[in-house]
Amino acid sequence: MEKKKPGSSRPRASNNGGLDEDDGQHEEKQRLRLLRGGGGGLEDQAAVGQQEARPPGMFRRKSVRAALVLCLLTLPAGVLLLQWWRAANSPLLFDVDLPKMDDDYDQDMKDDIADDLSPSAQIEYDKLLGGLLIEGFDERSCRSRYQFARYHRNAARVPSAYLIERLRRQEALQKKCGPGTKSYNKALKQLSSGQSINTTDCNYLFLIIHAGLGNRMLEITSAFLYALLTDRILLVDRYKEIADIFCEPFPETSWLISSDFPLNYDEFTQSSPESYGNMLREKVIGGNTYRSLVGARPPFVYLYLDGNYGFHDKLFYCEDDQQFLKGVPWLIMRTDMYFVPSLFLIPSYQDELSRLFPEKDTVFHHLARYLFHPTNDIWYSVTAYYKAYLAKADKRVGVQIRIYETKGILQRNGPFPHILEQILSCAQNEKLLPEIGATAEAAAVTAGKNQTIAVLTTSLSSWYSDQIRKRYSEHQTVDGTTVKVYQPSHEEYQKSKNKKHNMKALAEIYLLSMTDVLITSGFSTFGYAAQGLAGKTPWILFRSTNHVAPDPACGRGMSIEPCFHNAPFYDCKAKRDNVDLGKVVPYVRRCEDVSWGLKIVNQTQL
Repeated sequence: MEKKKPGSSRPRASNNGGLDEDDGQHEEKQRLRLLRGGGGGLEDQAAVGQQEARPPGMFRRKSVRAALVLCLLTLPAGVLLLQWWRAANSPLLFDVDLPKMDDDYDQDMKDDIADDLSPSAQIEYDKLLGGLLIEGFDERSCRSRYQFARYHRNAARVPSAYLIERLRRQEALQKKCGPGTKSYNKALKQLSSGQSINTTDCNYLFLIIHAGLGNRMLEITSAFLYALLTDRILLVDRYKEIADIFCEPFPETSWLISSDFPLNYDEFTQSSPESYGNMLREKVIGGNTYRSLVGARPPFVYLYLDGNYGFHDKLFYCEDDQQFLKGVPWLIMRTDMYFVPSLFLIPSYQDELSRLFPEKDTVFHHLARYLFHPTNDIWYSVTAYYKAYLAKADKRVGVQIRIYETKGILQRNGPFPHILEQILSCAQNEKLLPEIGATAEAAAVTAGKNQTIAVLTTSLSSWYSDQIRKRYSEHQTVDGTTVKVYQPSHEEYQKSKNKKHNMKALAEIYLLSMTDVLITSGFSTFGYAAQGLAGKTPWILFRSTNHVAPDPACGRGMSIEPCFHNAPFYDCKAKRDNVDLGKVVPYVRRCEDVSWGLKIVNQTQL
C-alpha cells in the first residue's frame, strides 16, 4: 500500500469503498460520539451539515449506523445460537469448566481420572467390588464397570461368598438361555403357538420397563432378585432406552428382549385377562392348598404389580401362589416398585435370602452395583463433573431435593421458602454444613478451620441451590469453612420419556453416590437409588404439610435400603387383611418416610 506523503491531500486507496483518510477519521469520531450517547446537539448537527456535500461520507455514516443497529439486534440471537451449537456438540451432559482437552484427553478422559485423584491401593484392588463383578468385559466399551470403585470409598459392605456363587450361576443360566440361543428360540416358538408348554431348564421373567429412572432401577433390582430366587432368566424391555443408559450386566449375552418377541405386551393392563389377579378373580385358577389350573397350563402369566394393583394382584406375595407360578415358563411382569421387602416375608425364600444377604439391608447395595453400569457418555459426564467441582473438596455433601407440594401446576417445584429453611436446618443441626455468621460481609478465609465443603444439589429447580449458594457467599461461616454449592442441571419438570433427561438423571444419581454424606427427600426413589449405590445411610427430609416445615427437619434413616411404597397388608398364612406386616419379622419394618410402606433393616429383634 502506498504511503501518504506529509502535507499531501491525495486520498489513500483502501478497501473501504473509496473512503479517504479524512473521512475515515471523521467517521470514527462520529461513531464514538454515537456509542457514548452524543450526536444529538446543535454543534454535532452543524458538523454533520458540513459533510453533506460529500455523498460518500453520508453513505458511509448511514451504513455504519445501520450495521451497528443490526449488530446489536442480532448479537443476542448469535450468542444463543453459539451456546446451542456448543451444547449440541459437547460430549458432556452438563456444563463443566474443564482444562483444555487435547486429542488424547478427549479420546480417553475417559480412560482414567487425573493423577491427583489416584485411588488408594485398596480401592484399585477392589475394582471387582469384592467379587460381585468378574474380569473379561471390554473395559473401553463400558468404563464405569471397573472404574466405579475408584469413586466409592466405602468398603465396609462386603458381599457374601454365597451371593457371589449364585451370581456366577445366574450368569451361566443367562448365557445358556438368553436371546439368540437354541433354548430361547424354542421358547419363543412355543410361546407364539399359545399351546401348553412343558417345563424346561429355561424359564423366563420378562420385565416391562416404565416410570421414572429411579423407579426403573428399583423395579429392575426387584425383578432380578426374584429371578435369582426362582432360577429364571431376566429379560428387560429393549424399547425403553435401557441400552442407551446401562451397559449389559451379563457376560457373553444380552438382557434385552429380542425384537421378535411375539407378545404385544404394551397393550397389557391391569384388566387384561392374562393377568394373574384376573385369573384368580375369575376362578381360572382354583384350589385351596396349592393353586391349580382349570384346563391347560398357560404359556405365560402376566403379573400386574404397579402401585395401584388390587387385592388379587397382591396374592403374588403369598406362598401358595409362588408354588403355582414356579410351573409357568414365562412370567411377564409390570411393576414400578421395590417389592424386595415382601419377598423376605415369603417362607420358602427366607432361608435362601439369609444366605445371600447375611447383612439384610444390603440387597439393593450389592445388586445395584452388580447390575447398573452407566454407558460411556453418561460416565464421562459424571467423572468430568466430579473432577471439576468435587474432587478437591475436604468434604462432599449431597442434597437431593424432590418437591411434592403444589401451588398449581406451573409452580410444582416452588420456590418454597419453607423447604429451603428445612434443608438448611437439617444440614446445620446435624453438623453436615457449618452455621452462618450474623454478619452480612462476604465470606473470607480465616485462620480457623479453613476447609472446603462442596455441596452437590440435585433438583428440578435451581432456586434452592441458588439460595444456599447466596447465603454462604454473602456471609462467612462461624468456623471459617468455605462452602461451595453446585448443581449439574435443572430440568424444571420430570421428562421420564426423554432419553437425555434420563441420562442426566442417572449421572446425577451417581454423582450423589460419590458424596461423603447424603441428605435425601422422603418418598423419592431417586434418593433411594443414590443412597443404595453409595452404601450410606441418609438423613431423610420429612415431607411438610400445609407449607410448614416439619420439626425436626430430618431424621437418620434406619438403613440404606429403599422403601416398598405400596406393600400389601394381607397376611397370607392367617388369610386376614389389614395386618401390620412390619411386625412379622425383625428385619422388615415400616418406613420412616412412608408410614404404610415396608423396608428392610439389619435387625435381629422385633
